[in-house]
Amino acid sequence: MLTAESIVDSHVPSEPALSPDGRRIAYTVATITKGAPEIWLAAVDGSEKPRKLAEGSSPKWSPDSSTLYFLRDGRLYAEGEPEPLITWRSEITGFLPMREQVVFIAEDETPVPAIRVWSESLRPERLRIFDPRTGEIRTLTEDHVVGVARRQDDGALAVLTWPTPELDPGGLEPRLAVVDPMTGEKRDLGQAPVEATSPVWWRDLDGWHVAYLATPELVGGWAVFDVPVETGEHRNLTAESACPIRLAQVDSGAPLVLVADGLDTALHRLGSGEVSFWRGQADALTSNGEIVATVLSTAHRPKDVHCGPVGGSLTRVSDTAPEFAGISWGSQERLSYKASDGLALDGLLVLPPGKSREDGPFSLVTLPHGGPYDRNADRFMLNWYPSAQWFALAGHAVFLPNPRGGQGHGHEFAASVAGRVGLEEWSDLEAGIDLLVAEGVADPERLGIAGWSHGGFVAAWAVGQTRRFKAALMGAGICDWGMLAATGEFGPLEAGLGGSTGWEGKGPHRHDQLSPISYASKIETPVLIVHGADDTNVPYSQAEFFHRALRHFGVEHDLVVYPGEGHSIRGRENQLDLLRRTREWFSRLLDPA
Repeated sequence: MLTAESIVDSHVPSEPALSPDGRRIAYTVATITKGAPEIWLAAVDGSEKPRKLAEGSSPKWSPDSSTLYFLRDGRLYAEGEPEPLITWRSEITGFLPMREQVVFIAEDETPVPAIRVWSESLRPERLRIFDPRTGEIRTLTEDHVVGVARRQDDGALAVLTWPTPELDPGGLEPRLAVVDPMTGEKRDLGQAPVEATSPVWWRDLDGWHVAYLATPELVGGWAVFDVPVETGEHRNLTAESACPIRLAQVDSGAPLVLVADGLDTALHRLGSGEVSFWRGQADALTSNGEIVATVLSTAHRPKDVHCGPVGGSLTRVSDTAPEFAGISWGSQERLSYKASDGLALDGLLVLPPGKSREDGPFSLVTLPHGGPYDRNADRFMLNWYPSAQWFALAGHAVFLPNPRGGQGHGHEFAASVAGRVGLEEWSDLEAGIDLLVAEGVADPERLGIAGWSHGGFVAAWAVGQTRRFKAALMGAGICDWGMLAATGEFGPLEAGLGGSTGWEGKGPHRHDQLSPISYASKIETPVLIVHGADDTNVPYSQAEFFHRALRHFGVEHDLVVYPGEGHSIRGRENQLDLLRRTREWFSRLLDPA
């Protein structure tokens, strides 16, 4: 039987690291709530049972595959060594082994001031290099480093930097440079687009290139940019129809690109197109050019590490959640339907275990995804926040839509919500609900909606646009885009979604038309509002503002605040409370009998 405890205590793999010789795969295994993360090791061909190697995270191999490095408590360790390789007062946030040295990213070794003065307290994470033979540590850059890649011959580093550690405006003004690890000599390759990340090296007949992921516009998702080192020209190589999500450097030839493709995932070679297609959702990528490893989830299988030849079939080499094997899950069906303007859309329908469409109509809970640049891929739908299988095992059907603004359908599809959140996005979602009602799957008198982050915004928006929902969950959601632009971590992005900031003039402002708070007087649906008290992405003030408005208009609702929690709820007891409270809320309001 599935319990809330089995969900929050389950293990999830991440951060796969393929040894350069292609024989072994290291990866991190962790629960969100219990204990320290662990490094596990498996054979790529599945011939050996995976084994725990050490406590830690972020595994990376030496170029000769002889040594595995990893982080533990912000310190760098080498496999088999009881003491840290590098002793540094501040936390090491990233590293990269070279043949004879290790480069790492960390703040200066200075105490954090007790009084925070904005102009004085910015602490850039600088790139440094450590020589194990001498113990010497040198600082290679003065700027804030957000990404580094080692050229295959160890001759240079590609470094992405921000002018300030702040996401706003640092993420708006990244720069790419090539740094000589021996001399520290730096060659600037110019400004990169917004939030550039994941640099990789590759080489063709014209010489060395650096490729990276970045957002061409504030709203619209990632693209792969390529920079010939000789010219320094930044070129967008991504077709309008593609949605790249990961890049992997290989030993020779062009890098590999993981691409969100509708409900599934494709593997591309940069400049050459698709080389593999994987059903479900892959969200990590590592390769030596011949072997590829990813973390893959399908409709009824949770995330696991899979390996195989590039262009060939994959073998599952981990089994991190065996406790789920004997549970009967709800059937998961792919949906394809049209928006009101004829645009092709997709999504998923999950039914209660043992039920089919013919057993309907069911109470229906709609789960809009976060982001908005995210998606509901055809993966295993179970998590600490209210998820499809958790609702399905309580007897509800669940609709997981992919409206405009998300991944998997190209740049135009993703960028269409700029300054228009809640408009076509909401119409797309409602078209799917109407279809399920018309087909007899959903009972129109027992509809609910629940979302987290941007999904929480969609839920709050929905109950202000219609009275058809009988229950709603607004989790870490947005009710006022102007306030979010002023107080959230990345104001320019929020302004790009909401259409304005509020300082353009006396108004009315565009974001007022797109903010759920503006429609609070029309709400009759009972709303469960949940939020982390220390959320800096979507600050708690969003929940409190919505709560006060609903209280003012006499709308049934509850406000649940989890102390010490950020945008994701991490505490075990808090996760258990959220799962149980949400199931009780929707069962009471959608299935009162």
